[in-house]
Amino acid sequence: MQKITTCLWFNGKVQEALDFYTSIFKNSKILDITYYGETHPQLAGEILVARFELDGQGLMILNGGPGFPFTEAISLSIDCKTQEEIDFYWNALLADGGKENQCGWLKDKFGLSWQIATSELEQMLKDKDTKKANAVMMAMMQMVKIDIHKLKDAYAQA
Repeated sequence: MQKITTCLWFNGKVQEALDFYTSIFKNSKILDITYYGETHPQLAGEILVARFELDGQGLMILNGGPGFPFTEAISLSIDCKTQEEIDFYWNALLADGGKENQCGWLKDKFGLSWQIATSELEQMLKDKDTKKANAVMMAMMQMVKIDIHKLKDAYAQA
């Protein structure tokens, strides 16, 4: 078991979220589920906490109610190796009501923020040649979904 696990506070729809996320990521599974008992009669039988893995990364969902909605202050980041992988996660996480944002960010239908990116972007931004790094940053700032080919073109042309 990993020592630190991200806990996602949901307001209902926990089973739907578990099914949605585990259908998108390979090597994913629901590890265990704890249900509300009779001490909360209005929620008895509903999921209280679920532990699950997305591509081997352990996460937890707490069905905690409406008190704390998601914000962009916390996001889950996916490092994609290819444009096809970016396109896959982008489209899958936007399905059924997600919303696009700038620079490879989106919110899924539950309101959880995701960054669909590539480590190549990070490497180009770290280049000691600031002209190249700045050109890549400017290209990225114009994007909604990350386009690896446009980033590489900006890098090569700087």
